[in-house]
Amino acid sequence: MSESISSFGERWKARARQLKHETCALYLAVCDRRTPWYAKLFATVVVAYAFSPIDLVPDFIPVVGYLDDLILVPLGVAIAIKMIPAQVMQECRQRAMQEFASGKPVNYVAGVLIALVWVWVLVTIVRKFTRER
Repeated sequence: MSESISSFGERWKARARQLKHETCALYLAVCDRRTPWYAKLFATVVVAYAFSPIDLVPDFIPVVGYLDDLILVPLGVAIAIKMIPAQVMQECRQRAMQEFASGKPVNYVAGVLIALVWVWVLVTIVRKFTRER
């Protein structure tokens, strides 16, 4: 019984690593000039959401809180990959694997931009609610 549980856990870990690599490859594809504009736009939203510490549904809500991480992100990644030319995705996957092999990739500019977007959203919400009173 415990053997099947550990193999189940290993499969989920492998899928999570694959999803990280695919998300990194999507980020690289967004930066590629051969990627169509509509794919860049959609993939940017998916990558930003995947890397953002703020979720659509907070994780502390039982069961539902993790559904966005388990369903929305993989679904968004799958749709974005379909929009990007196969050759571009293949090259970006190879580059992503190289980046992960040399250590976890870090992009401080993307992190700061994501944080600024969330700050802007929060400020906008606060302003809206304070004006109504």
